[in-house]
Amino acid sequence: MLCGSALARETAKERTCRILFLEGPDSAPSVLHLFDGTHAQEVELPRMNLSPVYDLPAGKLTLTLLPAAPADPGKLPAGAPSVMVADSVPDFYLLLTSDPSNKIAPVRMQVINAAVDRLKRGQMLWFNLTHFQVGGRIGSEKLLIRPQSTVTLDPPASGATNYPVDLAYRMPDKEAVYPICETQWLHDPRSRSLAFIFAKPGVRTPRVLVFPDYRHAEQQEDASQ
Repeated sequence: MLCGSALARETAKERTCRILFLEGPDSAPSVLHLFDGTHAQEVELPRMNLSPVYDLPAGKLTLTLLPAAPADPGKLPAGAPSVMVADSVPDFYLLLTSDPSNKIAPVRMQVINAAVDRLKRGQMLWFNLTHFQVGGRIGSEKLLIRPQSTVTLDPPASGATNYPVDLAYRMPDKEAVYPICETQWLHDPRSRSLAFIFAKPGVRTPRVLVFPDYRHAEQQEDASQ
């Protein structure tokens, strides 16, 4: 890499990224290389947790996932999965879904804005990836989320404590309501949380997974004081 490019990378304000390969099949890779236009880094593709935090440069980016770092950054393999990141997106999640038809890297990429002014500490960002309407109580908050949509919930409790969760779903064009879960979750006011409602093949009842993210917890703590 040229010295001038290296200096620009060091002085540019960086952003951060965390990756989730929700329900990725066993046959899919567990690591790939994330190329930002000038630099490639090996990244983990966890199925049941968020990845480590990865630093990326500021500005408008085109991100590409590759099986290995490119020998020539100007000649990327045709058809490699890629996604645009706008200059206005400071930090983000990279949500991956399986795409076996892609022979370069069998994934699709979706950018989810994780700016601290959009998702604050204690809040929950819900994604309904199913064709069902889902509703119920999340601690002190009421959840109602339509199919293929997102909802942000305020903190469901105050302080570090358990809170009740009671969720159910309704199938399209049906009046009957079916339970998903009735349980308790732990609220940690230091973290922001991603919650996914998704379907598993051969199982009618949707599944729910919640992932806490402590990224920027210290900065937000300082700003609130």
